[in-house]
Amino acid sequence: MGNYYNIEMMIKLFNITFVLLLTFGCKTQVKKEQLKVEKPNVILILADDMGWSDLGCYGSEVETPNLDKMAFEGMRFTQVYNTAKCFPSRACLLTGLYSQQTGYNKNFKQPINNAITLGELFQSEGYTTMWSGKHHSTENPITRGFDHYSGLLDGACNYFNPGMQREGEGQPVQKRNNRTWCIEGEEFKPYTPESKDFYTTDVFTDYALGWLDQHKEEKKPFFLYMAYNAPHDPLMAWPEDIAKYRGKYREGYEVIRQKRFAKQKEMGLLSENYPLSESMHKKWEELTEEEKDEEDLVMAVYAAMIDRLDQNIGRLQSKLKALKVAENTLIIFVSDNGASSEVVNINGSGEIGSMTEWTSLKKDWANVANTPLRYYKNYSYEGGIKTPMIAYWPKGLKNKNTISDTPLHFIDFMSTFSELSGATYPTQFREQEITPMQGISFLPLLKGEEINRNQPLFWEWAKGRAIRDGDWKLVAFQGKWALFNLKTDPVEQTDLSETNPDKLNELKAKFDVWAKEVGNVDI
Repeated sequence: MGNYYNIEMMIKLFNITFVLLLTFGCKTQVKKEQLKVEKPNVILILADDMGWSDLGCYGSEVETPNLDKMAFEGMRFTQVYNTAKCFPSRACLLTGLYSQQTGYNKNFKQPINNAITLGELFQSEGYTTMWSGKHHSTENPITRGFDHYSGLLDGACNYFNPGMQREGEGQPVQKRNNRTWCIEGEEFKPYTPESKDFYTTDVFTDYALGWLDQHKEEKKPFFLYMAYNAPHDPLMAWPEDIAKYRGKYREGYEVIRQKRFAKQKEMGLLSENYPLSESMHKKWEELTEEEKDEEDLVMAVYAAMIDRLDQNIGRLQSKLKALKVAENTLIIFVSDNGASSEVVNINGSGEIGSMTEWTSLKKDWANVANTPLRYYKNYSYEGGIKTPMIAYWPKGLKNKNTISDTPLHFIDFMSTFSELSGATYPTQFREQEITPMQGISFLPLLKGEEINRNQPLFWEWAKGRAIRDGDWKLVAFQGKWALFNLKTDPVEQTDLSETNPDKLNELKAKFDVWAKEVGNVDI
């Protein structure tokens, strides 16, 4: 009887132990599976008309501690390309297609065609999708996969007041005072904010922080597209930000440019034998004292706008930490084209940097902003199409504080985010066939692996066009082709077209084939 009782007790103990082990094992397995399938949040931050060297982590004297921290704890990239112009770049970034394939290489006043947007991609995988800031289109993002959209639907606007004159203030200088603004998808034309503390960079961030709080209890990943309009002209900034930089640019164009170039080499962003392109600015010593003071103020305002942009990125980072989602949030920062040499002449009535005065950066400071590259926005040379890029992802990034020189392009973002989120890029959308993605995923780079681009990259905007195939680049402005080897001549100083006619003809033939395939290109 005792033996039977002992055996029975042993069997019961065995069963209980087995069930506990099975339960614990299942819970452990479920936990592992949950961790395995947990999707990262994604924040894509886009600056407007910001030069390649304008961040501290890319050589600048501008104070950008938040972006610098992301760079030094994340990855920086030295060969990432946009399209040299605002709205083609933005369409390209949103769709993973060349702007020619979406109808956005010449005009932005129509829907994006033949494509899905990043919002529609992420939405298909269960993400909450949010877009704050500039669009430069007439198509409302609420109709293209975004749960939230607030910001500037149009192009450039007044930072302090994009609408009509407010009581007790001067006339806000505008290209047009009927710029379309959206708040939660509702359109206003014009939009005159009531608050006199309104400043677009701050307000765009306010929208985003509100949405993050609104959805904080949801167990869904999110995609946030922060499309700032800074530091695009009109150059306008808060007085306290301008004061930080007033007088710092009295040294002149070339001194600042040389300091940036030296810093780029010191931090390992550029190799020791990397050349500096020939200067394209006026001689500082030939300016009058009054002109020097004005140029110092212009650049101080521009620097203040970038400083304020960084401050707002710091606000975003603080919110992520407060919501305890910072570790698994991938943040990528880029600019839509190189610094701008464009000049907008609009008569204002105030001081440079204020609501009532429109000021442009102009080519002399743009040359500095794009150090060490040649030319500016609108050109298919490196200074027009190259962007700084930072990737920051505490949980997912393999190698911290690394610099990648792998050539990437805005067409690569759709493919990357498709792989990252697990979303399938469709062959049809809304019962219509869409164009296949044109880019490749750079997610392996973030994971510490290599990628191989086996197709050329192409550019065509206004009077500029280019093709890059490996280290070779063929580029034209106003019709004349020039050939460069970017491995030996990364700043495009020595035209090799006469000594390498076969390579010129080979690349030109490839460009012509691409132009016919995508359409909308005048060959």
